[in-house]
Amino acid sequence: MKKKTETTENEEKRISPSKVIKAVKGETIHFIIGLLCVIFGVYMLLAFTSFFFTGGSDQSILAHPDPGELLETGNHIQNYAGARGAQLSQFLINDCFGIPAYLIAVFLIVAGMKLMKAYRFTLWKWFVSCSVLMVWLSITLSFAFGGTFQDSFLYPGGLHGYNVSLWICSQIGAPGLILALLVTLILIAVFFTRETMQIVRKALHPTLPARSKKKNPTEETQLAEETPSADNASPEPVQEKPAENPPYSDPKPVEVELDLIETPKEEPCAYMQEERKTSEEKLTAPVKEEVPEEKPGEPTFEIEHTPEEELASERGSLDQPYNPRLDLEHYHFPTLDLLNPYNDHEPSIDMEEQNANKNRIIQVLRSFGIEISSIKASVGPTITLYEITPAEGVRINRIRNLEDDIALSLSALGIRIIAPIPGKGTIGIEVPNASPRIVPMSSILNSKKFQETTFELPVALGKTITNEVFMVDLAKAPHMLVAGATGQGKSVGLNAIVTSLLYKKHPSELKFVIVDPKKVEFAIYAPIEKHYLAKLPDSDSAIITDVTKVVQTLNSLCVEMDTRYDLLQKAGCRNIKEYNAKFINRQLNPENGHRFMPYIVIIIDEFGDLIMTAGKEVELPICRIAQLARAVGIHAIIATQRPTTNIITGTIKANFPARVAFRVASMMDSRTILDRPGAQQLIGKGDMLYLQGNDPVRVQCAFVDTPEVERIVKYISQQQGYTNAFFLPESEGDSEGGGNSADVDMNRLDPYFEEAARLLIYHQQGSTSLIQRKFSIGYNRAGRIMDQLERAGIVGPANGSKAREVLCMDENDLAMRMTNLKNQ
Repeated sequence: MKKKTETTENEEKRISPSKVIKAVKGETIHFIIGLLCVIFGVYMLLAFTSFFFTGGSDQSILAHPDPGELLETGNHIQNYAGARGAQLSQFLINDCFGIPAYLIAVFLIVAGMKLMKAYRFTLWKWFVSCSVLMVWLSITLSFAFGGTFQDSFLYPGGLHGYNVSLWICSQIGAPGLILALLVTLILIAVFFTRETMQIVRKALHPTLPARSKKKNPTEETQLAEETPSADNASPEPVQEKPAENPPYSDPKPVEVELDLIETPKEEPCAYMQEERKTSEEKLTAPVKEEVPEEKPGEPTFEIEHTPEEELASERGSLDQPYNPRLDLEHYHFPTLDLLNPYNDHEPSIDMEEQNANKNRIIQVLRSFGIEISSIKASVGPTITLYEITPAEGVRINRIRNLEDDIALSLSALGIRIIAPIPGKGTIGIEVPNASPRIVPMSSILNSKKFQETTFELPVALGKTITNEVFMVDLAKAPHMLVAGATGQGKSVGLNAIVTSLLYKKHPSELKFVIVDPKKVEFAIYAPIEKHYLAKLPDSDSAIITDVTKVVQTLNSLCVEMDTRYDLLQKAGCRNIKEYNAKFINRQLNPENGHRFMPYIVIIIDEFGDLIMTAGKEVELPICRIAQLARAVGIHAIIATQRPTTNIITGTIKANFPARVAFRVASMMDSRTILDRPGAQQLIGKGDMLYLQGNDPVRVQCAFVDTPEVERIVKYISQQQGYTNAFFLPESEGDSEGGGNSADVDMNRLDPYFEEAARLLIYHQQGSTSLIQRKFSIGYNRAGRIMDQLERAGIVGPANGSKAREVLCMDENDLAMRMTNLKNQ
């Protein structure tokens, strides 16, 4: 027995390799190593700096030290870092790399800061940069000051630089070494910044025009404009200086303005110069060698550009007495490098296309006897909006009726006429661009507007025709209806909504309830179940695919809504924002049932399939949530590809004020979604209309691909999460919620009655959903079984959102109760 005891104790004392690896990878070890690196780097800086002042007096002692002399207290070393600091300085500066050895200390401090998570650095870039610069500076300083410090204790480039420079000079000579160092310097500078290439080009060709920083660089030109007069009608070309785009800004829409000149007294050149003074920035256009001539009285183009919002660097944080984010204090939001960068989204103006479209529009209008006084074009990602001002006496209906004729002349996929544009005295003609550009999700999330937003639930949908980031606050929407034909961008739009919320809201502040009848569309979000998803306690997956589970979940959300309203009533608050503010300021006591309420966003894909299979059972709880749940932070987003009146009923439309319409097949479908035509004229591929209020806004939806979503989900799932998903309260259903257990007919027991009783005794948990899942039956039947079990005394009465208490302790007790039931 003694040997066995000693063996067991020895096995317990052994440390498994996995525990050692786990400890090494831990945050504590990284912090300690980082702190040591920082301290050692500072020590090296002190030693190197002191070496310049005390190295001469210490050189004799360090060159030929007696055995043990440096270990003595009176070693006469004057370096502030002591004998070891003097030795380290002598070795790294004189014997190795010279003064550039400072870069070793710099890299150690940077690496330490990275390990301590005080700053974010890319270590491999810092290592390569410091190593290459140290070697290059060592050779350069040795070559430049080779004979200057021969009688000094200091070698600026160290022995490494001195020997390497001598060897290179012996092979290619001093001029060759100078050229090699110069070429190497240019390559290093190109590695740091690509602006070096432009500097070299400018040095080789001083008259070379400046190039834009964008991938598709263009230069600003002013097309010829014409002043009609009786004496002279020749065009006068006007030249402009190239505009400079500010760093970290994306161009905004191009505005092309045209004014028809009626009298020869006006001077178009002065007019355009005045316009250029008022504009903030000019967008560049391709340079043309010859200025095209225009007919007398024809409009001329002026391209104006305003800078887009600057990029924001960090998200702000607000310290509060109670911080719900401390539940997952080590959680980090997804980074923008998880998203794909697209280089083809940058604006590029095709002046030939703009001139051709302008001339065709004017020609068609004039052929029908319609004159215009001015024209202005705003070029967006996929659509160009031409704003025309009709001449006096022209009726708007005449222009609106020419929609098909203008589309025919432009050879466009489909145009849309806005007559008139709300808030302006112009008529809009939306024409698809010949080369549409993609709107990447990374550019939307990295914009200043998104980074500095104060929205409770910011949803970034894309960019408008004027190239502005379009965002809505789902908390104020408060519910959204998404509809469109198959393959027009609904799924991408829903992914963009979810992605923008994941980048802005902490898991403690937001939960998703996802309903996916197609079973494959949103399965990609399953790994973040313990972070962002909500489900019923007995559900296997947080992504709901079963219709019966959908009804049960919606009823459960109604219970959660009622519970939250009770808490708001006790707290004396009108909405979730006021309630959470009181809870954060510790004005509400958790012992009285109060808790921090996260927002709940319900996403239902293919709502039409649910209506066909469940009908009123789905529509009623959806309408109840849409009518009441806004104040308690529960918001719904439903999508369908069948925008018909039997799917999107009047009750649904009345409670979903925010509408997103992608391209549909007919005008009737557009009227069903938006209560007006227009969606049938969209061009697809993310082109959509957003309606919340009076007039719809045309938006190009941001594109987020499936691999991008996978990387985001993987990044979140690998972090610290909750032990379980957010559990929704259990709803008893219609069959047992409105009746009494005394009304249950015990003479006709369900065939699963006894097996269900054994199941509940085994689990010691009275759950209707557990019965439903184990026996694969509907919710109503499972509710009737639970009523019979309650009447038989096997389970207790309903206890709100908690599971019922099991009163029967074992199978012997169950057998006695079953015997009593049969004898009755």
